[in-house]
This record gives sequence, structure tokens and C-alpha cells, in this order.
Amino acid sequence: MTTHAITCTAFEGVRRLASGALKDVALAVKAATERDGGASVLIFDDQTSRPIELDLRGSASDVLARLADQQDGEARQTEPASDEPSAARGRGRPKLGVVAREVTLLPRHWEWLNGQPGGASVALRKLVDAARGASEGKDRMRQAQEAAYRFMTAMAGDLAGYEEATRALYANDAARFDAMTAAWPVDVRDHTRKLAKRALDVDASGNV
Repeated sequence: MTTHAITCTAFEGVRRLASGALKDVALAVKAATERDGGASVLIFDDQTSRPIELDLRGSASDVLARLADQQDGEARQTEPASDEPSAARGRGRPKLGVVAREVTLLPRHWEWLNGQPGGASVALRKLVDAARGASEGKDRMRQAQEAAYRFMTAMAGDLAGYEEATRALYANDAARFDAMTAAWPVDVRDHTRKLAKRALDVDASGNV
């Protein structure tokens, strides 16, 4: 489960139960399950729509403490490692967060990279940055489509219009998408449209 600084939304059946910071949603979900032990609650990351599972045992303080511990552990695991020994860095030289990993290339590729200003590492970084910039719009749209589709599949897969709405999402057809989701339960419909809007508002060039 991801516990970085995210917002998320919890659904009890087709009703939106809570939305906001993970710790706040966790407390709302705990209260709901304590009121109704048989409540079916699903929690989705607002950015990716990936499901979030919570350990709700114990008191509210216990739940929050576990979330904090897990968040701290994940933060430590994702700290960037430098490929330069600390002793080799000059006084006042910043830690760049560079990560050393193996790259396998053909001899002609290494020959070309080594001949570039700054050497192979600098050339590779420039190439990656250029590729990221060129594909930024497409990547944003793809990620937004995936998030909307993931939520739709979990919450609306059995609803009328689901397949047509999915086609409209990937065809970037906002009018058709709204028409196909119009009869869905209000909270599911509104959240789906909110997610889909990120994809439908972005064209392949990255313009909004």
C-alpha cells in the first residue's frame, strides 16, 4: 500500500463515504465499519485509482500510528542513493541524488556516448530528459486514462454503458463519455467524470 502524501476517496457501496488525506479517510472508514461490521468499503488513491488497504485493528490512535510508521518506512526506502562515496565529495558539494545502475549497450553506443561533452553519463541524462519532455503529454493522458479505467472497472463494470464509456474515454470523446455515464449512481458517476476529465482535457501534445 502507498502511504505517501496522497489524497484518496472511500466508497461504501456506491456512496462516497469520505475523501481527503489518507489519515482522515482511514478514520472515517474505521468509524463506518464499527457502525456496520458488514459494510463493504473500497478506498482508491485519487491520483492512480489503485486500491488502498488499511489495517483498522485497535483504536483510532493505533490506526494512525501504523500509517505513520509505514509512511516513514517507505520514505526511507525511496531515499535516493548517490553513486559517489561521501568522502569523494568536496566540501560544500551538494548530494545530487544520482543512482548508479547497470546499463547494457553495444560498443558503438558506448563509443558515441563517450565522445559527447561531459561523457556517457551526462549524455544519457540529456537524452532521457529530452525523451521525457517529448512524451510528457502522451504520458499524462495515458496515466489519467488508466486511473479512470481502473476506477470504472472496480465500481461500474456491471453498470449500463460501461463498455461504451470505456471506448469514449480512450477515444477522447467527452460528450459520449458523459452520455454513457449519465445514469450511473451519482457518487460513482461524479468521481468517474472527475478522473476522466484529466485525460479528456489533455491532448497528445500535452496541451490542456
